[in-house]
Amino acid sequence: MINTYTSYQLITRDIDKSMSRVQKQPLVDRETKYYLENITKVKSIDEFVDNPRLFKYAMKAFGLEDMSYAKAFMKKALKEGISDPDSFANKLTDKRYAEFVSAFNFADHGSEATVYNKAQQLAVENFRAQAVIRGIDPNSDEVKAANQYYLTHIVDVKSIDDLMADDQLFAYAATAFGMDPEVDTKDFLRKILKGGVRDPDSLANKQSEPRYAAFATAYNFEAFGEEATTRNPAQLSVTEKFYRQTLEEDAGQQNEGVRLALYFQRKASGITSFYQVLGDKALAQVVRTVLGLPDSFVQTDIDKQVKYFEQKLKVEDFSDAKALEKFLTRFTTMWEIENPSSPAQASLSILFSQPPEYGVSTNLLLAIQKMRS
Repeated sequence: MINTYTSYQLITRDIDKSMSRVQKQPLVDRETKYYLENITKVKSIDEFVDNPRLFKYAMKAFGLEDMSYAKAFMKKALKEGISDPDSFANKLTDKRYAEFVSAFNFADHGSEATVYNKAQQLAVENFRAQAVIRGIDPNSDEVKAANQYYLTHIVDVKSIDDLMADDQLFAYAATAFGMDPEVDTKDFLRKILKGGVRDPDSLANKQSEPRYAAFATAYNFEAFGEEATTRNPAQLSVTEKFYRQTLEEDAGQQNEGVRLALYFQRKASGITSFYQVLGDKALAQVVRTVLGLPDSFVQTDIDKQVKYFEQKLKVEDFSDAKALEKFLTRFTTMWEIENPSSPAQASLSILFSQPPEYGVSTNLLLAIQKMRS
């Protein structure tokens, strides 16, 4: 049987190929087609939650499949949305609920929630608002004609160059986000779009005025490429998440360590503190395994657990590709030692059960007992 490290490497070496294999599974293909054909027809929370096939697909995509039965719970989360920091979803410790509500944002977008795209609907909303600011009736023929041209042609835009090449489209987009033609030239806005918003130090994020980050978020070619003007959180991003969840589940049926490694890899870039790690059972298990900590460590005071993690690891390494790869190599190796894939691996594990860097010494066990007391 293939060991944990090798299984993980075989999947991640070409993750696109691995995801493609998942997509081709008959059940996955059938359910995805049904989802994409029907999700855009959903115009309300009740329609969404009361369609078990659609709802279960969406819930699985966000790792919430076990909560598919809790319709009243999810309706409450969806109704309150995420705009208010004190909304139901935002107050839940598990951030998967807020991510789910963000994708199906009926609270903010109403009947358009399942078709909403910032480069489309948001731009039109903003353009209408700008018309009001300039004393122009947003329902005038001039504004209607501009809206129609924009919505007809923006979906064909596949790159920054495409957007810049159509003067009418570009002028509409710039106006919608409050750009000043005297200051915000095409060259400057091209640089804004190229930098995107994922990097905190990108040009858009470094500007004092938020309109630049809003512009780069709406026309997010840096992150989504050709799909920037058509991508919708309730459609494509959900199917991608569904494929990834299925990939991880399939891997877990063969080896739980591989599932945990894939899960940690997916979540790693969003980890900003070890409190966040402790709030997620799977993430915490990976970290404890890497550090060679016994199960009893979970009973230690949370603040002391975090302090210990901080002494041994740097949370910022989880956002660094090379450091993360090294970390997960350690995890899959340690997991294999503790959970051998074969009898041969079990005998070998005796030789390596106390790696010098991560093994649990008697002194550490005594220290853990002191921390608990």
